[in-house]
Amino acid sequence: MSATKREEVSSHLRYIRLELRHMHQMLIKDDLLPDLNEAKEVHAQLDALLDLISDKRVKKIKSQFDNF
Repeated sequence: MSATKREEVSSHLRYIRLELRHMHQMLIKDDLLPDLNEAKEVHAQLDALLDLISDKRVKKIKSQFDNF
């Protein structure tokens, strides 16, 4: 993995970790569920990270089966 790609992955992981920590604190301290948009944002970040580290061949196979 190239240094640039490694830095991008590291940045994504840091952001996701902070967001999940914030959601966890909401659950523990305030006994509140996180906002749905926050959860969707973290999910989108995980998808972006997966796209970043996945092979292009895997993406192509996935897109072929999305129609089913």
